[in-house]
Amino acid sequence: MRLRFAPSPTGYLHVGGARTAVFNWLIARHEGGVLVLRIEDTDRARSDDEHTQVILDGLGWLGVDWDEGPFFQSEGVERHRADAYRLLADGNAYRDFSDPEAVRVEAQERGMHPSRVAREQMQALGDEESARRAEAGEPFAIRLLVPDGETVFHDLVHGDMRFGNEDIDDLVILRSDGTPTYNLAVVSDDAEMLITHVLRGDDHLSNTPKQVLLYRALGHPEPVFAHVPLILGSDGRKLSKRHGATAVGDYAKEGILPEAMTNFLALLGWSPGDDRELMTRDELVEAFHTDRLLKSASVFDTEKLAWLNGQHLSRHPDQELVGHIRALLDHEETFRRDLLDDTAWVGELLEVIKPRARTLDELADQARPFLCDELHFDEKAVAKHWEKDPASAMERLEALIEAFEGVEWSRKALETALRSRAEVMDVGAGKLIHPLRVSLTGNMASPGIFDVLVMLGRERVASRMKGGVARIRGR
Repeated sequence: MRLRFAPSPTGYLHVGGARTAVFNWLIARHEGGVLVLRIEDTDRARSDDEHTQVILDGLGWLGVDWDEGPFFQSEGVERHRADAYRLLADGNAYRDFSDPEAVRVEAQERGMHPSRVAREQMQALGDEESARRAEAGEPFAIRLLVPDGETVFHDLVHGDMRFGNEDIDDLVILRSDGTPTYNLAVVSDDAEMLITHVLRGDDHLSNTPKQVLLYRALGHPEPVFAHVPLILGSDGRKLSKRHGATAVGDYAKEGILPEAMTNFLALLGWSPGDDRELMTRDELVEAFHTDRLLKSASVFDTEKLAWLNGQHLSRHPDQELVGHIRALLDHEETFRRDLLDDTAWVGELLEVIKPRARTLDELADQARPFLCDELHFDEKAVAKHWEKDPASAMERLEALIEAFEGVEWSRKALETALRSRAEVMDVGAGKLIHPLRVSLTGNMASPGIFDVLVMLGRERVASRMKGGVARIRGR
């Protein structure tokens, strides 16, 4: 089995293309086949070396490796031309000298497809005159001569597909400037690379009968086709920038783990056949089979992606997570890098913050109060728990400073001390916990307050509580 992923370097690797790459990679790995990477760069005006590199980087981030390539479609132009002229010599194509605008006007007047008007004109011209004008150097395009009847092929997702040939235009396969068109280049390349299976999005389905006709006219065996439904946004429309980030690189920057994105993309148009959603790459490779490709469109659910990411994050090795946190917080002036060297402490920290984070960015945000001496205060938290009643907030923080002095620094002892002080002050424990949390983390929410106290340690807790009192008083 030989599959290919063939992106055009005219933009970044978007999630639809990434899903196609993941599907082809999973099938190749499941079947022990070969995955070929081909960059379809024949549109030189729109192709960009920077985009090529971004696509390669995106595939590398996803963990999609290839066995052959990357090949560049532009390198096969001479072969593409040779195939076009072979079709012409075999009578499966014809020269088109017509004026495109004149053909368009006549076709509109007669209610015909422009290519059928062009065919009539070229048939009236005759082979002898066509050859004479070509020898004289007059420019011409080459069109595929679509036969009568219908084109039938089997699709692994949609079953038998039938297209009436009267609805298929005599497509241009070689432009008058000698450049090949997309459909000819793709068929020529896939045949040259011995591709046996072509899996791609439904947006290519209209091209497939044209390509099947080209395979047959050139005498090449047809690959097995599988067209997967497009990915939709939350509003049921085709996924686009109006739905948010669509480039894979954007999700990498937002703290999505590559294994979570691969897991998520694999479930957009495929099912493992059971209730599993959280799957490792190895599990996906083992389970992935074309029999379970879905016919219905899938919705790109960012909440589900975030949930999957959180699940993968919770399984991630601590050392890798520490590396991510270090990279994300390294620009902070008061970042305590030395704390990350305490393996036991870091392990305990990750245990309390991982359940609260769904992305690497969120994990770094959760870790920041523990690893940076300067707090980022949430103004809503300050307004609600300090400024609404500053006198009470100061009184409660001062009471806790006193209550924690000399107490054993353990969760149980600290909780006992806090609740005892709340009882003495005749207030609920929450009335003390909320202003305390703001002084320790700067946030409205955090891990359990007694986890926070233990993780920060006696000295830093005392310093931050006193700093909180001073900050309230200064306001």
